[in-house]
Amino acid sequence: MDLRRLDAYFRRMVEEGLLPGAVVLVARGGEVAFLGVYGYLDPGRGLPMREDALFRLYSMTKPWVSALALTFVEEGKLSLLDPVEKYLPGFAALKVGREVGEEVVLEPLKRPLTVYDLLRHTAGLTYGVFFRSPVKGLYLEAGVDRFDLSREAFLERLAALPLRFQPGEAFEYGLATDLLGHLLEALSGRSLAELLEERVFLPLGMEDSGFQALDPARLAQPFPKDPETGRSLRLLPVESPPPRYAGGMGGVGTARDYLRFLEALRTGKGPLHPALARFMVQDHLGALYPEGLKRGPEYLPGPGYSFGLGVAVRVEPMGFSPASPGEWTWAGFGGTFFFVDPFREIAALYLAQAPNLLSVLEPEKALHSRLGARLQHAFRTLVYLGLE
Repeated sequence: MDLRRLDAYFRRMVEEGLLPGAVVLVARGGEVAFLGVYGYLDPGRGLPMREDALFRLYSMTKPWVSALALTFVEEGKLSLLDPVEKYLPGFAALKVGREVGEEVVLEPLKRPLTVYDLLRHTAGLTYGVFFRSPVKGLYLEAGVDRFDLSREAFLERLAALPLRFQPGEAFEYGLATDLLGHLLEALSGRSLAELLEERVFLPLGMEDSGFQALDPARLAQPFPKDPETGRSLRLLPVESPPPRYAGGMGGVGTARDYLRFLEALRTGKGPLHPALARFMVQDHLGALYPEGLKRGPEYLPGPGYSFGLGVAVRVEPMGFSPASPGEWTWAGFGGTFFFVDPFREIAALYLAQAPNLLSVLEPEKALHSRLGARLQHAFRTLVYLGLE
């Protein structure tokens, strides 16, 4: 592999002040083909980036929890058809908030919310902070996107909110994985942190992964302000134990650790049986995929991608960058990204701490500020160019 263009790209991003620093890993056939360490661990103090830097993973925590849930399915302790209320009775009285103009009209559920809905984000749960709608406004008012809620407060507030869609009606990216993590806690009587440590991290040798940066001196920091938007940047406080284990956004880890996780899924040599590992990264939306695309920017996987169980899956050749059908991928709000091409035996990721807040907090201006999206597309393109 010739990844000199990839190396030059990340060096340029740092030199131009668009990234504070990054760690980049590309593996092929299970062997590391490229390792790049760029810029600063802490730009405010001038500390250089290090290979074993810890990064806030945000939504790249979601694949961990999805794989964890499937370990319970493998043992027969959990079914994807189980209703959520079986484990969390407080969710037995959910309603759907049908959006009619700026009004929210409540209607009963046509069927129960299931574990499968949580895994493929067809639960109707949403995020209040991403884009705008009447139901999303209710989520913002309730504060369920906040990181500082206790588990009990989070579940109580979320159960009182309406779903944006009927279960199974649409792909709606939201708090489903957070709820799934708490469901697994209720099922097992253990914390999500304990479950991930026992079932995922320890078996794979992921020594630096969890919900807390145990060595804060290795924690990567962002610029004080976003280089494109000028907004002040405040990332999750992960130096101490969190008020709850947020399965959708609370993880911390290193590039080496995350590569171990990706390789375990790619090869089927990990916490999941190979059949379930393949099942996790297959398309699970089917006919919902083209309908989701019609909704525009809210449909996060983007052109060419559908969604599996915790990851986006390439289903069509169209898209903004090269990829093979069956490639699977996801990203984190804090500036992290990975993709895996099972046919070319590639696992590639970069970890940085440079979110672009404008595109989600002011979506009407998003077309003018897409540093994160451009970085993801350039990364994938340059990796594929390096294969030829």
